[in-house]
Amino acid sequence: MALGGRKPSQKWDSRYIRLAREVASWSKDRSTQVGAVIILADGTPGPYGFNGFPSQVNDDIDGRHGRPVKYDWTEHAERNAIYHAARVGISLSGGSVYVTHFPCPDCCRAIIQSGIKAIIVDGLSKQDRDFTTRWEIAKTQTEMLDEAGVAWRFVDVVEDIS
Repeated sequence: MALGGRKPSQKWDSRYIRLAREVASWSKDRSTQVGAVIILADGTPGPYGFNGFPSQVNDDIDGRHGRPVKYDWTEHAERNAIYHAARVGISLSGGSVYVTHFPCPDCCRAIIQSGIKAIIVDGLSKQDRDFTTRWEIAKTQTEMLDEAGVAWRFVDVVEDIS
C-alpha cells in the first residue's frame, strides 16, 4: 500500500524516523521525548509535533513535570502535529505520520479523525521498557486502527541511506 502518495522505501522511512527523533529532542519532557512528522498525501513533509505543554503555558515550573500532574499539562506529539496542521489550514487526508513511539488511544482517535492513513513507528521504541510499561500497544489501539483502515508498522532505521 502506498503511504503518503508514494511507495514506502527503507531510505525514506529512515529519513523521516530520524527527523521525528530530531523533533522529539525539542521536547522539554524530563522522562520521555516523543516526536511526530506528518507526510502529506502528495509525499511532501508537512506539520510536526513533539510532546510538551501548550504554547504560551510556562513549562519551567517544576511542579508541573511530575507524574501524574504532568499528564494534565502535556500534549502528545501526534496531536500537536495535527493541531499545527489545523492552525495553518493543511489537510492531512491520505497522509502518513512517522512517530518515535506507538500512539496512545487518544492519539489514535485523532489520527483516524484527521484522515491520516498510515502510522510508521520507530522500531527502536520497542526497546524503551519504561515507555512500553506505561503505554503498551493495547488491543484497543490496534483494533481501532484496523477497523478504520489505518495501516501501521514498525521500521528499523538504516544508518547508511545514501
